[in-house]
Amino acid sequence: MTAVALVTTGNARARFAPPLAAALEGIGARLLPEGDDAAAEWVVMEDLPDGFDPARYPRARAVLALWAGIEAMLPAIPPDLPLVRLIDPEGLSAGMTEWVLGHVLRHHLGLDRYLGAAPHWDRRVPPLARERRVGVLGLGALGAASASALARVGFDVAGWSRSPKAIPGVASRCGPDGLRAVIARSGILVLLVPHTPETEGLMDAERLGWMPEGAALLNPGRGALVDEAALLAALGAGRPAAATLDTFRTEPLPPDHPFWSHPAVTITPHVASATRPDSAARAVAANIARARRGAPMEGLVDRARGY
Repeated sequence: MTAVALVTTGNARARFAPPLAAALEGIGARLLPEGDDAAAEWVVMEDLPDGFDPARYPRARAVLALWAGIEAMLPAIPPDLPLVRLIDPEGLSAGMTEWVLGHVLRHHLGLDRYLGAAPHWDRRVPPLARERRVGVLGLGALGAASASALARVGFDVAGWSRSPKAIPGVASRCGPDGLRAVIARSGILVLLVPHTPETEGLMDAERLGWMPEGAALLNPGRGALVDEAALLAALGAGRPAAATLDTFRTEPLPPDHPFWSHPAVTITPHVASATRPDSAARAVAANIARARRGAPMEGLVDRARGY
């Protein structure tokens, strides 16, 4: 029977081990007891622990992450050992889509001006979704799901990615010209590109300046995509006029960070797309089953691209 090791940090094993064991049983595999590593053919990793030593897993065929973001794991996993990021439509994609839809609609409808407002009959009728241009930077599993959902609601959606994508209702752009075009047209811009050396500080002073006046920036992707000092300066100039941020360079966000008190910034504490143990376990087990029958694994990381 195929043996699987679960590597966790803190007390995460208590949350992940039971659903993973159940999902593996369904494909004829077993979860090894903690510390029984040498027999593992598959290593499922919740997070990179201090002192992780891949030599403890001499039979390992792949490391399967329980998160979509794998940049912290990349340096610790030998190049000849495949690394697989989590693709989980039930959990990760659904959670991200709901967060993006919720906050895009909030900015689209201008709901903030009614929250805690003094008595004032401010009857500004919002445009319809088809009249609002929304951009999604990054059209991987999470970005494609979010862009598709926005298009189904009726928004005028354009997306940017490394290579062209075919997503119904979404205008696909790529390359430097495509990046500028999507940013410049988007009244609401959503950041969902992976964190790589090429996307580090993607939204710097120059690119923030490409945004339309009065636009809103949403970052549920990676904190390192945004130059935080440049964003604070840009908010003062109205490009963008508002930002809703779920990820940050330092987490938890320090209490004295100026984002907390900025009137144009909304903070959510990295909750847009959390890993749900039950659905993640099913996705991991399905991926192992896929590999065992000789099919390609979903989410296999291309080390040259960094995701």
